[in-house]
Amino acid sequence: MLSTKTIEIVKSTAPILETRGKEITTTFYRNLFVKHPELLNIFNHANQQKGRQQTALANTVTAAAHYIDRLEVLLPAVKQIAHKHRSLAIKPEHYPIVGENLLEAIKEVLGEAATEEIIEAWAEAYGAIADVFIAVEKEMYEEVQEAAGGWTDYKEFIVIEKVRESENITSILLQPADGQALPEFKPGQYMTVRISIPGEQYLMNRQYSLTCSPNKKYYRISVKKELPGSTPDGKVSNFLHTHLNVGDRLEITAPAGDFTLNVMESEPVYLIAAGVGITPFMSMIHTLSERNPERKVVLKHCVRNEDVQPFKEELMQLAQKMDHFEAMFYMSDDNRKMTSEDLQGLDSNGIYYVCGPAGFMGFAVSSLRERGISEDRIHHEFFGPAMQLEESK
Repeated sequence: MLSTKTIEIVKSTAPILETRGKEITTTFYRNLFVKHPELLNIFNHANQQKGRQQTALANTVTAAAHYIDRLEVLLPAVKQIAHKHRSLAIKPEHYPIVGENLLEAIKEVLGEAATEEIIEAWAEAYGAIADVFIAVEKEMYEEVQEAAGGWTDYKEFIVIEKVRESENITSILLQPADGQALPEFKPGQYMTVRISIPGEQYLMNRQYSLTCSPNKKYYRISVKKELPGSTPDGKVSNFLHTHLNVGDRLEITAPAGDFTLNVMESEPVYLIAAGVGITPFMSMIHTLSERNPERKVVLKHCVRNEDVQPFKEELMQLAQKMDHFEAMFYMSDDNRKMTSEDLQGLDSNGIYYVCGPAGFMGFAVSSLRERGISEDRIHHEFFGPAMQLEESK
């Protein structure tokens, strides 16, 4: 239990964290990687370059300051982050390193304003927050390890097939190199892929949604190839597209993530995606077609044009197995861009999943809310660190 004084001091720092939080976390990551370059084998370099990791951590620290006396309020966010940590093999021994460097960054950025009293209070608070993360992640590690076919940290898989789904998306089918059975996963989850790219000093990790149903003899991920100079940089994704061959091996962690669908429930499902944001929905649709084909499912997918529209034939085949499946596609190059009117007349009793670029998700989520869809029925997923969702006005 934190003391009343510690809670008061930490809460008093919330306003300055709101304005200077990203400056602190940017300093934190810079110093962290100088002192512990080995951690560059864990962190996503592209998210660092774009500032997404810094922003996400700043948001988390600020929220912790506001709710330090009610950490249970943050539990949903903690669980979401913990899934990422478990998928990246973050361990308890990493937390003291993070805490030490975070406190040093606060002192460096705030200078004299970071009094000894404030630093001591945040040291105590960080310890309590770290304990929450460690406890949640311990349960996740144990759940994965105890599952039939489960494993610890990274495991080698063999590429058994590559399938070109569109101009810029390729699916990769993977089987465990040891021939063991695969553990069940929840539709909508992702896996971390770790690779060594020639010429790169550090290992690189990226997370990709599973696009098949559970209980197969393989896992499937579907990877978008990025254009040169685009954001994200696509270094890992493009390597998987151009240099990964059938028979090659990849290191992978067990499926993770809480952006999932309970396929056996009965309410209508609305899946709203842009671009590669359709990937977690493919696992959901496949699983629904096998386990609950009577359920109403509506897919709304935005792409630039038909050349980059993936899974078209696959979705047509899945529709044949389902009683109430409808798919609608929006092509921005053909002036058929999705508008808020396309999200009118939807079922207030339905459950809504949104995935795609942050700007698209802001538009879709705000449109759903304006049409009376309750907050607890809307779910959205960021690819990468969770950010504040900027809603369209």
